[in-house]
Amino acid sequence: MRVFMLGWEFPPFISGGLGTACYGLTRAMDRLGIEVTFVLPQMVESKYATHVKLLSPGSREAAASFKFTELKNVKIQTIDSALQPYSTPETYQKRIEKVLKRKHEERGSDIKSASQLIVSRDYSCDMYTEVHRYAAMALELAENEQFDVIHAHDWMTYPAGIAVAAISGKPLVVHVHSTEFDRSGEHVNQMIYDIEREGIEQADRVIAVSHFTRNVIISRYGVGGDKVEVVYNGVERNGSWTSGETGISKDEKIVLFLGRITMQKGPEYFLQAAKKVLDVMDNVKFVMAGSGDLMHRSIELAAELGIGHKVLFTGFLRGEDVQKIYKMADLYVMPSVSEPFGIAPLEALDNDVPVLISKQSGVSEVLVHALKVDFWDVHEIANKMVAVLKYPPLQMTLRSHGNFEVRRLRWRDTAAKCAKIYEEMLVPV
Repeated sequence: MRVFMLGWEFPPFISGGLGTACYGLTRAMDRLGIEVTFVLPQMVESKYATHVKLLSPGSREAAASFKFTELKNVKIQTIDSALQPYSTPETYQKRIEKVLKRKHEERGSDIKSASQLIVSRDYSCDMYTEVHRYAAMALELAENEQFDVIHAHDWMTYPAGIAVAAISGKPLVVHVHSTEFDRSGEHVNQMIYDIEREGIEQADRVIAVSHFTRNVIISRYGVGGDKVEVVYNGVERNGSWTSGETGISKDEKIVLFLGRITMQKGPEYFLQAAKKVLDVMDNVKFVMAGSGDLMHRSIELAAELGIGHKVLFTGFLRGEDVQKIYKMADLYVMPSVSEPFGIAPLEALDNDVPVLISKQSGVSEVLVHALKVDFWDVHEIANKMVAVLKYPPLQMTLRSHGNFEVRRLRWRDTAAKCAKIYEEMLVPV
């Protein structure tokens, strides 16, 4: 089986759960003997040159190839693009301005604006145009590849997947990790929604990461349920890690929020609950690990609530710093407003950390030994936090049973289910 896979991010270029999912799934497919060509939009920076080497269209030399020794059947190809996970047209515009101005400085010309630099056709100032430029370049790559199935992850890659399927005649799978309704609530970006809807309509099969997401796809995108299959994400332990200085005293309990600090993740509910917890117990620190457009507002809210001295904002963490913070935590809390799945609770349980998750999450479908609450119920979130922090037997029960439970959720099973979907599509009708 050969798969032409289109994704947003892949280690070491990773900024969130999608990169974790793409890597876990691809590595598991590799172990099943499935050949994967992974196409990645990425502007490669020199700091990665020592451990990655990627292939770019138009230059068959090694401009950059991922050399993961454990991946025998995976080839990574990149397209020089400013597209990034979790971008909006506004954040894309800001990023492309910075990139093009940096290129101007490197070229030493008198051109200073992105509109002037765009004549180089390296990138587009318009996100919609850039998505379709990426699709055209992915099509160029596909013409030189052999594959049986196209697998596209989330909306930015859907136009590329549709184009490659149209030219190659191969079946298309779109993998929905998140929808525009999850990211933006009812105030959706119409351009993104339209791209998502077209991708879902044009796909031969749709993979949803949970029944929660499957229901959104069916109700909001007008697709029949027989086309949409649920394949849960997995988790993989990544070796041992060391801890370091943190500035938190040994007698303090630690409650962890780890994720993007955006509307979707419910940071304000976490902080409001934290205030209620601190009203009844003082030896607690709340750690918010992540970054996002509500970062500054969350810092201000902590100050307004009078708990700024009890909340630590770490910024975006990766690699061993993520593992370090899990090892320190007494409880992980995910108060997401709308969470298609949620890999972080699985990672927390895999590190022996009990979890409190919102009922509005896909992962709540697969975890029994986790505390669950409506994201908006700040009183109940606080009550459950206090219960875990004050009663060690409850914490131990959640930790031991949760850790045992999460062992069943491995990427190899996710990959096997995807492979089964591929095979079903390839069987002549």
